[in-house]
Amino acid sequence: MKISEKRIELLQPVVLGDREFQRLGSFIMSQYGIKMPPHKKTFLQSRLQKRLKALSIKDFKGYTDFVLSSRGQQEELPSMIDAVSTNKTDFFREPIHFDYLLSYGLDEYTARTGKKSLSVWSAGCSSGEEPYTIAMLLKKFSQIRQNIDYNILATDISNSVLQHATVGIYGIDKIAPIPAEYRIKYLQKGRDTYQHKFRIVSEIRNKVIFQQLNLLEKEYEGIGKFDIIFCRNVLIYFEREVQYRILMQLCHHLSVGGYLFLGHSESIAGLNLPLAHIKPTIFIKTGHQR
Repeated sequence: MKISEKRIELLQPVVLGDREFQRLGSFIMSQYGIKMPPHKKTFLQSRLQKRLKALSIKDFKGYTDFVLSSRGQQEELPSMIDAVSTNKTDFFREPIHFDYLLSYGLDEYTARTGKKSLSVWSAGCSSGEEPYTIAMLLKKFSQIRQNIDYNILATDISNSVLQHATVGIYGIDKIAPIPAEYRIKYLQKGRDTYQHKFRIVSEIRNKVIFQQLNLLEKEYEGIGKFDIIFCRNVLIYFEREVQYRILMQLCHHLSVGGYLFLGHSESIAGLNLPLAHIKPTIFIKTGHQR
């Protein structure tokens, strides 16, 4: 059975040329700080194929012209950023951070500051696993220390992952890292078409506010100060100078004596920041820059 030439043409991916890759990559880097070195051309081409199809645009020149236009930046930019953003995350990822908080950090911080309400920011929260992990942990701490309350802000650049996070429904494979004591208390098993899905219970969901935020914005308006900030496995996608700018912003919104948690492959070495090293990827804000 022969396949028509037109059918073969439709099956082949649209090729992203060097010029359009440079135009798109430069824009993504300047506006969002996401690195687009030459080896990411295939990645970008693959991620944007569906956008060309959805918009019935035949090539990347047409797509690039559109997305960089005034209309395109209003209508298409959120979808493009959703497509190129990396959203890898898990419940209880890098558990050393949660072990530190529960075994020492939370007790030490509340005793030192006398605070009865803790404010936490999950920056780059993706589909919600990190902020919900933090909420479960703080719920446990609040039960041990009954006079402690907490709230969590979770932000990400991608609206699509934030919508998923707000609903709080996860497949059985995603909840596997959650310890049994937390699964029993804080997950509801779905029924019928959702029988293989689990939802975070409302008392945990209600502790997290999800909000869209681009970490490259000059000022993070209206989000206030935090006692603890998680920004893990986010900075690795940015150039060093952009990492420094973001870290300075995070420090500005972190209370003196508060904790900052970074990802296992991220470092502040060589950067002049008001942070003191406690343990690998765990820092405390000091009153001055080093």
